[in-house]
Amino acid sequence: MDDTAGTQADPEVRARIRESFERQGLMRHLGARLTHIAPGRVHIALPNRPEVSQQHGYVHAGATSAIADSAGGYAAFTLFPENASVLTVEYKINLLAPAAGEYLAADGEVVKSGRTLTVCRLEVYGVQEDRRALVATGQQTVICLTDTPDR
Repeated sequence: MDDTAGTQADPEVRARIRESFERQGLMRHLGARLTHIAPGRVHIALPNRPEVSQQHGYVHAGATSAIADSAGGYAAFTLFPENASVLTVEYKINLLAPAAGEYLAADGEVVKSGRTLTVCRLEVYGVQEDRRALVATGQQTVICLTDTPDR
């Protein structure tokens, strides 16, 4: 997955995703930000700083997992009806390498969108200058809560 690939989602969808993301206290606390919103695909960046580190100086697995979960959930949310909301049902993440770099880039992409359940692929990269190294990969299932506005 590429941070610059793909088209943008419709302006209304982007606004709905950004508004929801801004209400997430954890993403704000971590310093994460949305970098790309496309139909079925969302990218989130997390700067590497001491507040998100573990004892060896790498980005903590909890922060790595949190941005992966949000990227996948919002990727699915881009395909949901306007009067719906999203919740994670389950996710599995494999940590492949220490999460190092200037920042982490989490990419969520819909694999299969269903009426109720959606499955997403999760990838997190450590980014240093122009190099990206895969540090985590996973899969997620989310549920579409119809007639439950995301407010």
